[in-house]
Amino acid sequence: MTVSAPVNDCLFCKIVAGEIPGQIVHTTERSIAFRDINPQAPTHVLVVPREHHENVGELGAADPAGLADLVAAAGEVARLEGLAGYRLIFNTGRAGGQTVFHAHGHVLGGKNLDEHLA
Repeated sequence: MTVSAPVNDCLFCKIVAGEIPGQIVHTTERSIAFRDINPQAPTHVLVVPREHHENVGELGAADPAGLADLVAAAGEVARLEGLAGYRLIFNTGRAGGQTVFHAHGHVLGGKNLDEHLA
């Protein structure tokens, strides 16, 4: 496994390290899930790798098992939250809507999300 060192100014690295509080809902050896502070749905949980990777593409290339863990953790979050269905979104790169450059998936659910499909 390729390990990327924590980045000093990375918000998510600080949450993973416990330097900034987060409302943790699930953890694994490789990932941590916490509630988004600006939820876009009734349930909005971020799932991040414990190791710093700038985006999901970088994570997948450097640590495929870590990416698999992240997706499995998202499924477990949905189960724990009692979601009948959910959306798992990875924004990648500034042009893709990524604002925090630490790989992360958004678990969204708690309402009928198909009304928001374009």
